Amino acid sequence: MSPVPNPLTHEQVRQQVEDLERLVTEEYKPQHPPKKRDWRTYEQQLAVRIRQVMRNLGPLVQEACAFSRSPRPGPVPTLTLEQKLILILLKILYKQSNRRMSFGLVAFSLLSGIEVSYKGVERLYSDPEVQVALANLHTLMMKRRGLHVADVTGDGTGYTLSINQHYATTATKEKERAKENPRPPEPSKEGATENPPPPTATTEGSATPTPPAKKAKRFVYSFRLLDLRTWLYVAYGTSLRSEREAYDRALHWLEGQGIKVNSVRLDRYYSHPSDAARFRGAAFYFLPRKDARIHFQHEYLEGLRRFVEHPMTHLEGYYQREHSESANSADKRVLGWTIPQRREDRIGMADQCHATWHNLLNLYGPDRPPSGGAAG
Repeated sequence: MSPVPNPLTHEQVRQQVEDLERLVTEEYKPQHPPKKRDWRTYEQQLAVRIRQVMRNLGPLVQEACAFSRSPRPGPVPTLTLEQKLILILLKILYKQSNRRMSFGLVAFSLLSGIEVSYKGVERLYSDPEVQVALANLHTLMMKRRGLHVADVTGDGTGYTLSINQHYATTATKEKERAKENPRPPEPSKEGATENPPPPTATTEGSATPTPPAKKAKRFVYSFRLLDLRTWLYVAYGTSLRSEREAYDRALHWLEGQGIKVNSVRLDRYYSHPSDAARFRGAAFYFLPRKDARIHFQHEYLEGLRRFVEHPMTHLEGYYQREHSESANSADKRVLGWTIPQRREDRIGMADQCHATWHNLLNLYGPDRPPSGGAAG
């Protein structure tokens, strides 16, 4: 019979949480100094990886597109499904707008015979067949690396959505709505002088020029689960509302992949017992909150016990989460920080293409032994 572990108390957890800052600063960081990156070597390796992906992308895309499709009404498509998938991936890699990508295709049509309008490029982001092919490509990459059991780390990030909003157009719409729903007249007092209404619109030749177009900033939330051995994203999710919703969508994607999670590390935002319960049988690495209490959810309780009884081992497992932060940063340096799409379904497709390129660039790399990262 295995020995019964000593009962864990609230006082032990609270005391260890209060001592966490000293533990990280004085013990963990000196033993795990940050590693410096040789940027020249990094750029050379990136060029080699891109060439390797380009040599193998054709057969991989062809296999991803090998599924039965029923004829669609309308004119015969200019591009095959394989060409559509390659085109949308190349657009993401070269960070081109729809119009510039279509211009590039016109130039290269002398060699390829392909010519597509910029609207045709944009429609690829909502093409259901392209969506299926992209999902198949993800599954193929998981199989190529033998990903059936994964030690994962998760982190959220955001991409900027730039939307031009012309002030004069917005003001005109507001005025039209005001005319349809006029305000009731206010009772006037005797002898009171009515204030003249504020100027509403500018006309040609007026002294006040029309304000220029304003750019409203919005963000899309993205959450990705990274396998520590292969550095591939095993699942990802996107949301315009919250990072938590993107996280839920990533876990829903993970369930459909059939990949067993052996261990997981998440930040404090996902350190509740309900989060641990979503990873049954996995080692749950997290930093307890200051008001953390003992809960009898198994994975959560084992994580608390490891944090109290073996703090250095727990921190070494938890800070491997920094690989997620490094992966997100590397993706943005290669693929850009913004997503130009406006429709929500197309925004999600663009984010999925970003994650696909990350997997393609790491598909032919070596396995990485898990190691503790520097604390952040």
